[in-house]
This record gives sequence, C-alpha cells and structure tokens, in this order.
Amino acid sequence: MISIITATYNSERSIKRLVNSINSQTNKSFEWIIVDNKSSDSTLDIVKGLTNVQYKIISESDFGIYDAINKGIKASRYNYYLVVGSDDELFINAVEKFSASISDHPDAVTAKLYFGKKIMGVRGGSSLINKQFKYFSAHSVSTIFKKELHNSLGYYSSSFPIAADQLFMLKIANTPGANIKVIDDVVGRFNLGGVSSSDYLGTLTESLRIQLKFEKKYLCLLLYIFKLIKNIKKI
Repeated sequence: MISIITATYNSERSIKRLVNSINSQTNKSFEWIIVDNKSSDSTLDIVKGLTNVQYKIISESDFGIYDAINKGIKASRYNYYLVVGSDDELFINAVEKFSASISDHPDAVTAKLYFGKKIMGVRGGSSLINKQFKYFSAHSVSTIFKKELHNSLGYYSSSFPIAADQLFMLKIANTPGANIKVIDDVVGRFNLGGVSSSDYLGTLTESLRIQLKFEKKYLCLLLYIFKLIKNIKKI
C-alpha cells in the first residue's frame, strides 16, 4: 500500500484536478495525506468532497514545502510514499502501476511523467550533468520512496528550501546496494508553475551546493558558470 502526500496552501484554483485524479484511481489501496498550511480559501472543503478515498488532513503552520512533506511522511501508515503537488495530476492507473512494482521491495520506483508537454523518463548518462535525473525521472508525481530510507538518510533538509528533493535522491543513488527500480509507465503530469521553475538562480545555486557534496568541485563550478552565462535572461 502507498501513501500519497500533498502540501497545500490556498490551492482552491488548482487542486480540483488533483482531487478528481485521486478519486478516479483504479486501485484504492492508498491513503492521501494533505498537509495544509492554514489555508484561508476553500482548499480543504474541496478535499473533503472526496467520497471513496481514505484521507487525512494535517492543518497547521509549516516552514515550507519540505517541512510539510516531512510531516506527511511521519504521519503516513504505509511502507511507500508518493509526493504529488496540489497542481499536479495522477493518471487513473498510477497507484495500480506502482503497487504492482513493489513486490520485490525496492528502495524506490521511478516511472515516466509528463513534464509540461514532454514525456520525461530517467536520463542516465553523467551524474555531473544530469544530477538526480541520471537515476530518477523526477521527484513528485513519478517516484515512490520506501519510507524507512529516512531512518538512515534523514528527512528532507531545511537547508535546501528549493532542492531538498535533489539531495535526498542523490543520497539514495550514492548508497551502496541501493535498488532504484525503473518502470516504463507514464503515471501523471507535473505542473511547471512551482518555485523551482520560476526561481532559476535560486534553484541553480542550491543545486550547486548539493552537487559539491557528490562531484568534483572544480567541475561543478565550471558547469555552474556555464549555465549562468547560457541562461542569463532567466535571472
């Protein structure tokens, strides 16, 4: 069984699509945990309209999305969890596909997803260039993680408010004997409107700080400078 975790804050304009996709899952063997940062709109009223899904709402102030996700993980009941943003979407067989993939108890299972209009899968290649995407298609929507990994690797770090997921995934990938299972199914759609998409400089800088933990420093710095120059208009 799988726990789906979503952090929300005044998400009434976007969450209806996610609610519908949660409600339409062909496999109901999951729980949905909504960690809400004291929304003042109708976000929670929309969630409470669910009819045939078990869900839990945690409504309290948090210190950002990863703090909220950590709360959701700690409150979850099942061995695997999936993070889905309030403006993302799961395809109707997502839980079914993930549930069928965990019989051999992998550390993580990563599938394909729509990233905007493009289908994204595991890139492979160089970890310096592709970072966590050498091993995973993405963090949200398309990858489930074994909850007990946090016992040895720690929870999502508050030191990286934009890219803590990158650090966690690279910790997994660099753990000897880690079993990251790749499946060919397309399980959902990731919305491009988040902080990592809009704050290019912040995302790039956090990513550099993380890459310095795993790669040769001079190569990381050269790549950072190259990306700054190439994408100067985004800054």
